[in-house]
Amino acid sequence: MSRSPRLGEREAQERLAALKGWAIEDNALAKTFATKDYHRTMAFVNAVAWIAHRADHHPDLAVSYNRCRIAWSTHDAGGLTDYDFACAAQCDALLPIP
Repeated sequence: MSRSPRLGEREAQERLAALKGWAIEDNALAKTFATKDYHRTMAFVNAVAWIAHRADHHPDLAVSYNRCRIAWSTHDAGGLTDYDFACAAQCDALLPIP
């Protein structure tokens, strides 16, 4: 059972408007973060891992030299929940918005 109920399309779009650079793709909340180099990328990934660990909510990550794509989705709810948007906002707080 999900911690929070799945959001409807309209609710998800309303919450999306409060986040910069995120998009709803394949039933997930996704964003690619750019960094200057691999060291900074890995530091960012480790910070995201800490957020995920503390929340017991784990995103899909795609990591490369100077970027990381994050996709949050609440699989047991079958889509997006408030939890995904809260975790996304925490990720935004890790890096300055370009």
